[in-house]
Amino acid sequence: MELYNQNGKKLDNNLLVVTHLSQLLTYISGFGGLVVPLILWLTQKDKVAQMDIQGKQIVNFQLSLIVYSLLSIPLIFVFGLGIFTLIAICILSVVIPVVNAIKVKNQEPPVYFMNIDFIK
Repeated sequence: MELYNQNGKKLDNNLLVVTHLSQLLTYISGFGGLVVPLILWLTQKDKVAQMDIQGKQIVNFQLSLIVYSLLSIPLIFVFGLGIFTLIAICILSVVIPVVNAIKVKNQEPPVYFMNIDFIK
């Protein structure tokens, strides 16, 4: 039995969890962590409750990680600070999607901090 909210959108926490975890595809394909959530968000934002909000957060998070990574490259030449920031980015890019997938599964709102709002 499928559940719907008052706006007629399907309540599908499992798809939201998959969308959050699909960010980890970056470590397999190099670019899947941005492409797969983007496709899921674009195709399901009008059908699944909370997909529009969370999809935007996920895509903004992935784009923010790319920007932070690019900014870290010149910092490598400044006392090696870029190495530490790249390590922190790698850790956060694994931990935050997993934590947010667990939060969504428990019907709690996900939290993405340090996001640059490319998509509003």
